[in-house]
Amino acid sequence: MSNIAKSNNEKAAVIYQDWLSKNVDSESGKEEAIVLFNELTSSYKKTGYAKIALLTKGSADARDGNNEDALDNFSKLIKLTNGIGGNKLFNKISRVSSARLLSANGDLDAALKVLEKYSGSSANAYIHELTGDILLKKKENSLAEEQYLLAKDKYTDETSLSIVSMKLANLKT
Repeated sequence: MSNIAKSNNEKAAVIYQDWLSKNVDSESGKEEAIVLFNELTSSYKKTGYAKIALLTKGSADARDGNNEDALDNFSKLIKLTNGIGGNKLFNKISRVSSARLLSANGDLDAALKVLEKYSGSSANAYIHELTGDILLKKKENSLAEEQYLLAKDKYTDETSLSIVSMKLANLKT
């Protein structure tokens, strides 16, 4: 099993490097990049290279305004990194990114559902703040306030504390 995994990682590394090197400014480069990306994320999806590619592509799609493609890539990454043997960091990044995109698209219930795994009191400050922002958009001010207060308790840097304090003050007006 470990020899198969090692072999798959080596093959995935080559495909990943090829994918990164494609010139997507040309039509043929775009097509080659798509083929390589699809091969990497289907044939070698259990490798770290596929996960990094999904995160990279999802982030690029979001930056370019291709929200549906970005959400698709982040959703795939969530599935790949969920559960036992998954990757908690990639899972959290993809969930936060998905929630931000869903919230921007106005799909607030779906955004909250994506964050649900991390919405407990042990979540980090940013997730509480993001959850508060989504709840505020839903006009659920008291729930938003609870999330902002949790975020405020967990933030340690002055900038973040100031931002959350302003959000809390705006709730009172």
